[in-house]
Amino acid sequence: MRDVRTIGVVGLGLIGARWAAVFAHAGLDVVAQDADRARWDAFEASCGELFAEIEALAPAKCPRGRITFTARLEDGFQAVDFVQENAPETLDLKRQLLRDIEGAVAADVVIASSSSALLVSDMQADCTRPERVVLGHPFNPAHLMPLVEIVGGQKTAPWAVEQARQVYEACGKKPVVLSREITGHIALRLMGAMWREAFYLIRSGVATAADIDRAFCYGPGPKWTLQGSFVSNHLGAGGIEEFLMKYGPTYEAIWSTLGDAELDPETRAAVIRQTGDIVGGRSEEELRVQRDAGLIAILKAQAENGAL
Repeated sequence: MRDVRTIGVVGLGLIGARWAAVFAHAGLDVVAQDADRARWDAFEASCGELFAEIEALAPAKCPRGRITFTARLEDGFQAVDFVQENAPETLDLKRQLLRDIEGAVAADVVIASSSSALLVSDMQADCTRPERVVLGHPFNPAHLMPLVEIVGGQKTAPWAVEQARQVYEACGKKPVVLSREITGHIALRLMGAMWREAFYLIRSGVATAADIDRAFCYGPGPKWTLQGSFVSNHLGAGGIEEFLMKYGPTYEAIWSTLGDAELDPETRAAVIRQTGDIVGGRSEEELRVQRDAGLIAILKAQAENGAL
């Protein structure tokens, strides 16, 4: 595997810009590519804030890496050791872009896609070296959230998955490696399952969006943040074996009555209205600042006291 010192970041949108800051904060040089120069200008305007937030969460252990810009892959990507691609979730676009990236980098450079929904096997189908294409899916906001989901496609080599894991761990991330591909990976599937039930509870008139979110935020949320669901329940009844004996029937009864959710017009209208009630006129920028400040404090506590 390569000694990774320079990262190629393809696309400087919401995710790509934050990846660039993460890699540079970890001391790696970054070549950032985007056909739209305005995105580089926007990144330069926001990078001070991004670096300040990362620094508040995890003070740098080494000098910051250099970030340079190029509008074309063929200008500057010959020297990169790892690529993080961040294009929109369109399969045809991803396939062509991966081919273009292949033509600009060395033959053993791993290419990781930030895709949240597409399968690697589909994205790598047209590549000449598909064995080095992997998924490296971050969680938003990508410069603060530790999770990165890694999985290879049908033609991905194990060494490429391991290279990606090492790169993300070196940047302070908490990677998880899937044994096989599945739509939505891990975290989005867990979120999707919970949100399906939340929509069902709204649709069936059991509770409002505000009370559903409050129930999670002040119920399992804090404990699961620190220890996950399995360890948290392990502490709930003298060990996980005893917990399953005591409360297994209760969960089976709940599972048997979980509802199906539909995004019909009535449900959409209820969710939009009730989310508006929670927001209460606060701007998206106000909510983002509040969220990120809280995330830094929560993630610090998680790093100090978490079980995982």
